[in-house]
Amino acid sequence: MPIPQRTAPAVLAATLLLAACGTEGASPGGGDGPVRAEALCPSDEARYGSQQTPAPSARPSGRPTELPLPSVGATAEDGVRITALYAWGPESGCAGVDYSADFELTNQQKETATYTLTLGFLAASGGAVDNGERTVEAVGPGRTVKGTVVMGQSVGNAPQVTGVQVTKVRSVPAAEASSTGGTCPKSGTHLYADQGDAAMGLRVVGLHVVNCGTRPYTLDGYPKLEIQDEDHDTVSGVRILQGTDQIGTGIEEDESPQQVVLRPGEAAVARLAWRNTTQAGEPVNAPYLRVWARPGADPVMVVPELDLGTTGKLGAGPWRKDETYRPPTPSTARP
Repeated sequence: MPIPQRTAPAVLAATLLLAACGTEGASPGGGDGPVRAEALCPSDEARYGSQQTPAPSARPSGRPTELPLPSVGATAEDGVRITALYAWGPESGCAGVDYSADFELTNQQKETATYTLTLGFLAASGGAVDNGERTVEAVGPGRTVKGTVVMGQSVGNAPQVTGVQVTKVRSVPAAEASSTGGTCPKSGTHLYADQGDAAMGLRVVGLHVVNCGTRPYTLDGYPKLEIQDEDHDTVSGVRILQGTDQIGTGIEEDESPQQVVLRPGEAAVARLAWRNTTQAGEPVNAPYLRVWARPGADPVMVVPELDLGTTGKLGAGPWRKDETYRPPTPSTARP
């Protein structure tokens, strides 16, 4: 059954920023050094939480126009506070960026966490003009980091941005953060979830495992899953099914589990499927899914944003070798 492409709501900062912009200075996740976004063209070169901080670019850049912020309550949520909003005009010399917002993030949890922030850039009417997303890696408990989220150049006659708000904050334990590339974890695998597809209330998301190690990696059967809500509490009352046939037809060509041996550089995929049908009862919306690829494996937390409605079911297909997988190039691999 063909399923239309599911569109991600947030515009990733990595796709918006061009090399023409200078490099932003950022402290590692355990620190709280300043980020001079008002003087430097925003860039995605500096990854928050990384152990190395590139020096700011010597390329000349102008200063943006600072815009007023709304009330504090509208710009703060879940330990994130927006501290400044800027408009970057053509005279700034920063190609590919129209607006940026500075933020401070405080880890209020008891363990080191990796965050994904979504900020909404707003028009005077209060409607959303665009979203910006930023991943902040390995923030220690009680620590505060500073950074910038950008909105790329508008297409067409988009309204002017006059405000910004914290739209969504997601966090996972840093030790369980998913990855699509970069340094190979101790497990020897990268595990992550894709953006998925949606049609007529049916959701299908792929779980992917890539063998980035030096030895064969064996998968057999189904991934083990644990659903968690926004507070990272385990969600009860939802049945996790082996197979997706009870969710919809044609999702998997073959539901029978079989052993999959991944050589270094090979990948496997398992499909998740659910419906967001809402009838009598309380709908279940759970952003997080803890995944064990095989018995004894270290868990990895992904964020598929499970809108399960009142169905009480999540189907998981068996692992299959992903014959379409191609290793990312160094310029597109995400740390």
